[in-house]
Amino acid sequence: MVSGERLVPARFQPPLPLDRLLIPVGTAGAGDQIALDVLIVGAGPAGLACAIELARLAQGEGRDVNIGVLEKAEALGEHSLSGAVVNPRAFRELFPELKDQDFPFRVPVTREAVHLLTTHHAPRIPVPPTMHNRGNYVASLSEMVRWLGERAAALGVNVFTGFPAACLLVEGGRVAGVRTAATGLDREGRPLSSYMAPNDLIAHVTALAEGTRGELSQAWLASQGVTSENPQIFALGVKEIWETRLPLDTIVHTLGWPVPTDAFGGSFMYPLEPNLIALGLVVGLDYRDAALDVHELLQRMKLHPLFRPYLEGGEMVEWGAKTIPEGGYYAVPARRSGDGLVILLKASDLSAGRLAEYDRLVNASFIMKDLYRTRNMRLAFKDGFYVGGMKAALMTLTGGRFPGRKIAMRRDAETERTLTPGASPGITPDGRLTFSKVDGVFKSGNTTRDTIPIHLILGKDLPAAAAEFYAHMCPAGVYEVVQGTLRVNAPNCVDCKATDVLGPRWTPREGGSGPKYKRM
Repeated sequence: MVSGERLVPARFQPPLPLDRLLIPVGTAGAGDQIALDVLIVGAGPAGLACAIELARLAQGEGRDVNIGVLEKAEALGEHSLSGAVVNPRAFRELFPELKDQDFPFRVPVTREAVHLLTTHHAPRIPVPPTMHNRGNYVASLSEMVRWLGERAAALGVNVFTGFPAACLLVEGGRVAGVRTAATGLDREGRPLSSYMAPNDLIAHVTALAEGTRGELSQAWLASQGVTSENPQIFALGVKEIWETRLPLDTIVHTLGWPVPTDAFGGSFMYPLEPNLIALGLVVGLDYRDAALDVHELLQRMKLHPLFRPYLEGGEMVEWGAKTIPEGGYYAVPARRSGDGLVILLKASDLSAGRLAEYDRLVNASFIMKDLYRTRNMRLAFKDGFYVGGMKAALMTLTGGRFPGRKIAMRRDAETERTLTPGASPGITPDGRLTFSKVDGVFKSGNTTRDTIPIHLILGKDLPAAAAEFYAHMCPAGVYEVVQGTLRVNAPNCVDCKATDVLGPRWTPREGGSGPKYKRM
């Protein structure tokens, strides 16, 4: 390992490939062309909720509106992963005719505990007000997505699974739709016998609901010069689902070990069923140690006396990883609409000025009020765990008014890192409680073909320290340093997007690639 060397990841990150992500309408290379009234990119909770509400509005007005939803996963929910403790408010507003027990939730939160971990101990501490979850539910995001998809389809929404949106189609300054990714290319990008050309989906309005670190959203914001007060920052979560012998009846959160004190993060352990639990570790991607490895930290954490009794004799049945946007209120883009980019069914005028009503509605919603109340909470931890904890306590006591100003942040990729020997000593997986990254990828259900083209754009003149950093950062073993050379195992990728935040750019690959989550 290269040790004691400092690096700033942003210096080795290639620029966003706008020429690949924004192309004029009519560009050669497409197969079929499909016309829609409204196109929604991403069949996660936001995209499907949008489709459901639009379909209801159209039916209520007796209008025939052709709504399409694009999803890159082979089936709904297969790329959806979250904690997940769910506030039912959004479900109640979207389905006021239903009761909580009708929603796709697992169990209500009745007991909760927060522990401050050390290497061998786990003293329990009072639950901070911002972490109270009474009235919420434990749920599986992938299960919620499948449930929402069924309701969207019942309303006549066209859900196209296995079709990633590779680029935005533009006409002047207006978004006119998307082009999907081609399928059946070999490792060098040459057509195989199974090749299928991309399709163009043309729409009056395109809604981007790509989830964390969406490449089309990044491209559109960059092309329009739309910024935010702070850059978006992210965390990486690695999660496992376990069938256990010992039941769990409490949602558990931890702070402290194994996360370094100069980093932000913590763990969770939730009951999905009496003998089925979700377990995970989340670490902010502004950590300073280039040798830190979130997957390895989770494996070590499972051996702690707080977790081990629940896991021994059980079986890890599913694994996954995902980035989480954490910038909060100050990272919300100043504008979220433009020509042809947001839906407003009652208007025939689809200009940026008319569609800006969407921005005004979001700004007046409970979403922005919640973000504003905790506007500096995550940002307070930029200087480490203990200083951040004291600041967060003052913010809680003052209702978010302390410190009376925005805490400025920089992009995660601009944080300087140091490769410190022994910082992430690694672990020898035993196949019972602890597992390798390759084991994790297998448990994610990933069956991406081995000959898929590399969809990750690396920077030029990559130093050895950056290669080591990528190998530790990626939870799926996509990057390996072999005899001093960086090897990219593209089929391993589970689309967590950590690489896109800190290193090589992620670009869409053929539909159905990646994980196949069932209970994440």
